Amino acid sequence: MPGYSEGFVDKLRKRCYCSICGLPMKNPVMITTCGHRFCESCLQEFLSTGVFRCPEDDKAIDYAQIYPDEELTSEVMNSLTRCRYVKEGCRWVDKLQNLQAHLDQCRFEAISCPNKCSAFLSRLDLDDHLDYTCPKRFVQCEHCNQQFPGELFEKQHSGNCPYEVTWCENKCGAKLERRFIVNHSKNECHKRTVPCKYCNRDFVAETLQTHQYQCPRFPVACPNRCDPTKIPREDLDVHVLAVCPSATISCTFKDAGCTHKCPRFSLDKHTEDSMKQHLQLMCGLVKNQQTEITQLCNALYTLTHITDGTFIWKITNYKQKFLESVYKSTEIVSEPFYTNRYGYKMAASVFLNGNGAGEGKYLSVYIKLLPGEFDNILDWPFSLPISFSVLDQNGNSEKRAHIKESFTPDPTWKHFQKPKTNADHKETLGFGYPKFISHEILKTRNYIRDDCIVVKVSVDNDKFLHP
Repeated sequence: MPGYSEGFVDKLRKRCYCSICGLPMKNPVMITTCGHRFCESCLQEFLSTGVFRCPEDDKAIDYAQIYPDEELTSEVMNSLTRCRYVKEGCRWVDKLQNLQAHLDQCRFEAISCPNKCSAFLSRLDLDDHLDYTCPKRFVQCEHCNQQFPGELFEKQHSGNCPYEVTWCENKCGAKLERRFIVNHSKNECHKRTVPCKYCNRDFVAETLQTHQYQCPRFPVACPNRCDPTKIPREDLDVHVLAVCPSATISCTFKDAGCTHKCPRFSLDKHTEDSMKQHLQLMCGLVKNQQTEITQLCNALYTLTHITDGTFIWKITNYKQKFLESVYKSTEIVSEPFYTNRYGYKMAASVFLNGNGAGEGKYLSVYIKLLPGEFDNILDWPFSLPISFSVLDQNGNSEKRAHIKESFTPDPTWKHFQKPKTNADHKETLGFGYPKFISHEILKTRNYIRDDCIVVKVSVDNDKFLHP
């Protein structure tokens, strides 16, 4: 064994250190011919290689010249040292010769558990280990008074003893032995979950009666007393409006002007008896509708003619139309307009949730040419510059910041060739900007106001050649 590795209180004199192992000497021996000292075991290990020379001065030696150094042994053994478990907390300090006696009873020395449980711990922690954590100790359950090996108690019995008094898991406030918990939770606890027998949804038992006053499937009687059979609450309105034979309803020709009301079961008789009157009402209704259609056509014709090249398009109900666009990718198309009195006919369209590369993040805008009355006398392909704008609706005109993009049509693009009269232009996507404005920017300033956005389409008529 090499020298001592203990932590000495004071550094020993240089003569006390073995030049082979570099530690304070254990069982020091001296070579009498040269006076050098070494640990007995270090020197024997050195000489066992067959080299019989002093490790320091390389002089020849033999075993007869080697003697124990009692004086140095006494000096080393009487030096003050600390316990080797000082890092664990032991504060023992004494002569080295007393170290082993101290280690035999040091509270910080790690020893094996006497129960042979594989634990290796300090004497300081042994009592707690034997009382609380040793898996081979015997523990008596305080609830059922039975004894169990410690490991079995911790893994299986602790927290599962049927005689342990515990709280109800439903937090109803009840305390009872664990063996009665299951029956309590299923049949007695007012906080247990029970299904409604009408709608099959689960409710806390104490709220079930309150729920039945609102349960959509709870059977209720028809207010018209049409049948003794009760109807689910959620079906009652449909029953009264569309099925109940005793409900008073208006004549099916109400929109034509018939004011008769009767129970549903007698409506067929009224319809049959009043056939001539109903025919006269329908003729009058058709005549009025024809007049309205003519007026609407004239108004639509007026709306489709824009003579200055600027088209302002107000899109209302933005939120609703945006949601429809998210789920259906809906294209919203404007009313047709002319670039000037005898100009090109076109329409604008938008995808509120974006289209193509802009889908999901941008507002997309397009322009499409439509067959017009004056196409045969106009120049083709279409070449007038076009600009799109989303207008800032700020009440202060000086603070408005419109979003604008412009382009000049390329005569080679198919979008700007003369439109065919018999083509389905509703299915044709025009030319424009898939990423015109992001949703984040659109939500800023006043681009959306009163649930509306305003899109402006401008056509530069400076280069327009009149027919």
